[in-house]
Formats: sequence, structure tokens, C-alpha cells
Amino acid sequence: MYRDQVPTPHYGQPRYRAIADELRERIESGAIPPGALLPTENTLTTEFRVARGTIRQAIAALREAGLVATEHGRGTYAIHRQHRCGPIQPSELDVRQHQVVADPGLAALFAVEVGTALVEEERVTRTNGIVAEVVRTYRLVPTRQRG
Repeated sequence: MYRDQVPTPHYGQPRYRAIADELRERIESGAIPPGALLPTENTLTTEFRVARGTIRQAIAALREAGLVATEHGRGTYAIHRQHRCGPIQPSELDVRQHQVVADPGLAALFAVEVGTALVEEERVTRTNGIVAEVVRTYRLVPTRQRG
């Protein structure tokens, strides 16, 4: 699509949805590569000839679809997504648990003293052998195990 062409929404489709679809196409085609910032709201309002609120709705729809993320002070950027074509290996999950002591940050979150025993659980998910996600959770050690 050329810059002077504005996507025309399908009958009954909200304008923000047509804009979100156009931006989705740019992300999925690689025109906006993973990690690249999307154009600013001002640039998009000019390109699509719509109000800022319409652009914000379109970006919110992309965020809900997991295609973009917004960071305060950085802007909105495209997120890497696995290609849907080709065989996808099932995800592998490694789970490890061990006991740790609460540092000042964790102590404040749990409202306990620094040094209180906690269980740290780390879940590492791999897809096609590549780490896709690391999640660490903490919980208090059950009362009977403290000491």
C-alpha cells in the first residue's frame, strides 16, 4: 500500500480495525520487523487521516493480539512471533525449585522480614529448542518447613 492510499474499511468495520489490520500486515510481512518501533501516533494520524483516539484504539487491538508492546518513554514496538508455517515442536517445560531468603524487595512484597525463607520456582519454556519464556515465582515456605 502506498503512503497516499488510506485503507478503506470493509462495510460495517470500525475505522480503527482497518488501521489495525494494515499495521498487522506490515508487522507480519516484516515491513515493521520485530523490535522496531511503530510510527508515532502523530505520524499515523497524518497517514490514515484519523483522530488520535482512533490510532490508540488500533494500537490497543494490536496489543491485545500480542503483536505489539508499549513501553513508557520508548514507544510501541513490534513483538517477535513464531511463524505459523512449518512444523512446530511441542513446548518443553523445565521446572526448578529451591529455597531462597527474602531480599529487601521480596520482603516488602510479602510483608515479612529480610531473610525470611521463600521458595523460588523457575519455569523455562522452550519451543523448537529456543527459550520462549522464563517465569520465576516466589511463595512463602510452608510453616512446618521453616526454621
